[in-house]
Amino acid sequence: MDEHILRDDEFKLLRSLIYRLAGISLSDSKRFLVQSRLQKRLRHYHLQTYRQYYDMVVAQGENSPEREVLVNCVTTNKTDFFRESHHFEYVEETLIPELEWRIDRGEAPPRLWIWHAGCSTGEEPYTLAMVLAEAGATAGWDIQQVASDIDTAVLARAEQGIYEQDRVQRVPAPLLRKYFLRGSAANAGLCRVRREIRDRVSFQHLNLLDERWPFAPGTRFDMIFCRNVVIYFDKPTRQRLFARFAQMLEPGGHLFIGHSESLIGISDAFDSLGKTIYRLPDNRRGKARAA
Repeated sequence: MDEHILRDDEFKLLRSLIYRLAGISLSDSKRFLVQSRLQKRLRHYHLQTYRQYYDMVVAQGENSPEREVLVNCVTTNKTDFFRESHHFEYVEETLIPELEWRIDRGEAPPRLWIWHAGCSTGEEPYTLAMVLAEAGATAGWDIQQVASDIDTAVLARAEQGIYEQDRVQRVPAPLLRKYFLRGSAANAGLCRVRREIRDRVSFQHLNLLDERWPFAPGTRFDMIFCRNVVIYFDKPTRQRLFARFAQMLEPGGHLFIGHSESLIGISDAFDSLGKTIYRLPDNRRGKARAA
C-alpha cells in the first residue's frame, strides 16, 4: 500500500493541534514520527491526506474521541521498573526514616500521599508500591498512590499490571518472587503484579494542561513524580506546570523529575537535593534532621 506523505503545511497544522491538546512541542525532526504513527488512522477512515484527517478531528469538536486517539498516537511511553533507581533508594533510605522520625516526635502525621504524573504503563508506581510495602516503618500509615497519564491506552495496560518477562528483568529477584505471578500455558512469558500491589495504586486519566485537575479541593501530596514528561513541553509550559506542582505539594514535600530534566530557569520554588530530587521549602518548622 502506498505511504501517505505528510506535507509541511499539514505537519504545521497537526503540530499546532497537538500542542493545544497536550502541550507537546514537536520539533521539525518529529515529522516522520507523526507521519508514521498516524498512517493507520488515515487508513482506518479511508482518508487520502493528513489535511483531511486534521479537518475531521477539528470538525468533531472538543469532546471528540479521535482527539484522544491522536494524542495517544504521538505520545512516547518509555519506562522501566526501578528506572533511575536512586530515586527509590532515596525514598527508602532517607525520606521514610526522616518521616518516621518526625512522626515519632509529633511533627508530622503518619501519611504519605503520592502522585505519579505521567505514569505510562505503570512500572514507576508499582515500583514505589513495592518499595513502600517492603518498608516496615510505613505499616498503619495513610498511604495513597495516584497515577495519571494522558494516554488512555497505556493507562489500561497499567491497570492490568501484566508485563512481558523481559520488562521485569530489573526487578530484584526476591521482589519478583514475592510480588509477581508468572503466567503459564497461553500466558507463558508474561508476569502480573500481584493484587496486593495493584490495589495500592489508583489510575486515572489526566491531561496536565487541563485548567483543573480532578483532585478534591485542598488536596496536597507529599511526593510528586513527574519524570521524563516535561522534556516534550516548551519552556512556558514547563514553568506553568512546575508552579502548579508547587501548589499541589505539602510544605516539605518532594518532587522527582527525570535525569535529563532540570528546574534551572524554570522554577525557583524548590530546593535541589541533587540527583533530580527537589524539596518544597517548609517554613513551618526548622531545618530537617540531617539524613
